[in-house]
Amino acid sequence: MNKIINYLDELIPNPKCELNYNKDYELLIVVMLSAHTTDKGVNKVTDILFKKYPDLQSLNNASIDDLINIIRPIGSYNKKANNIKNIAKRLLSDSNGIVPNNRDFLESLSGVGRKTANVVLANLFNEPVIAVDTHVSRVSIRLGIAPINSDVVTIEKRLNKYFPKDKLNRLHHQLVLFGRYYCKAINPLCNECGLRNICKYEKKMN
Repeated sequence: MNKIINYLDELIPNPKCELNYNKDYELLIVVMLSAHTTDKGVNKVTDILFKKYPDLQSLNNASIDDLINIIRPIGSYNKKANNIKNIAKRLLSDSNGIVPNNRDFLESLSGVGRKTANVVLANLFNEPVIAVDTHVSRVSIRLGIAPINSDVVTIEKRLNKYFPKDKLNRLHHQLVLFGRYYCKAINPLCNECGLRNICKYEKKMN
């Protein structure tokens, strides 16, 4: 445990979310949009989206066709465009236009599951939660924290048990970035990795 924490602190000393946002609801929307696409792609379309529709009311009033046209490059645009409008509507009608520190409410929103809720809770409210995306999942399995073929809920539970609660928020970003740039799905940088002696993937390949 300490070996992983210390190595990630050395490798990624200033971890942060790579999705761009300036308001609480913008974070919620960008994380929802990031499913099955890249952060870079999301940042490109939301730069346009949030400039054209600078508040929740304008997003709520936006035409679906225009939202689709803006977010089309990131895929799943029909569903995600509807999610944007539904999220804006719910925040305005049920939460005074504010993203609440309330998991149940967040997970009741269109397109928002446990992973998205965890990202929002961690970044906006500094809650000690960890979101399991494809990078966190891959790294956790390779390092033996979770068994192979584990689902995201199992991996989240393992991470919560394995690491101190006060480290989870920071570790989420570190594990995402570690998986994105070092422990990659294809051609991971194993020869440069300080965790190779505890990595099940590296041992399997050698």
